[in-house]
Amino acid sequence: MSRKMFKTIAWRNFALIAALSIGCQGQSQDAKATYASMAALDQYLMTDRDAEIALARSAAPESISRDAKILVLGRHGYEAAVEGKNGFVCAVERAWMSPSKSAEFWNPKIRGPVCYNPPAARSVVPILYERTEMAFAGQSKAQIVDGTRMALDKKELPSLEPGAMSYMLSRAAYLTDADDHNMAHLMFYTPQMNTASWGAGLPGSPVMFGAADPVNLFLVPVGKWSDGTAAPLE
Repeated sequence: MSRKMFKTIAWRNFALIAALSIGCQGQSQDAKATYASMAALDQYLMTDRDAEIALARSAAPESISRDAKILVLGRHGYEAAVEGKNGFVCAVERAWMSPSKSAEFWNPKIRGPVCYNPPAARSVVPILYERTEMAFAGQSKAQIVDGTRMALDKKELPSLEPGAMSYMLSRAAYLTDADDHNMAHLMFYTPQMNTASWGAGLPGSPVMFGAADPVNLFLVPVGKWSDGTAAPLE
């Protein structure tokens, strides 16, 4: 998988991307036309609840996801399907977790299994709930992005906790129409900082960076899917 593809996935998957100043790359004008507005709700829902639970769990190794809280998307938003006991929360993100400039913001094919660690469960998952509620209310891309930003600014949503990160290791994910649609990776959420301290984006560095306000996102590809089988790094 190309670094261009990885960058596309990086920007699509970040939950706190409300104020991204850069748009997704490598996506066609046709895609922009195809996903110009939200599709019918049924296209975003999975009819098999057990299949969605299994897909959510596949975001992280079984040692993590087996005791995680599992969210599924219903007609009124995300709801708890399984109560966890290790502080992790796993879900399947939909396309409205993308930045406003993404050509795939309303792509109904997007299925992004993710497992948030406890700090991210407390400070990033609320963004998932917020954006989903606004999408279901019929708000536009701009309204969702601006609404998220304002909620953060007004402290209506919790501040980012130190150590927040998430797993996206599902071999069954569909993260973008580009290339082969997927990449196994970890995501790390931090306050704004000099990205050189992570070596992000430097030649040969596996670390990618997504600039956002009020936090930064660092992404690192890994060579295994959650089931332990080999995953491509390029």
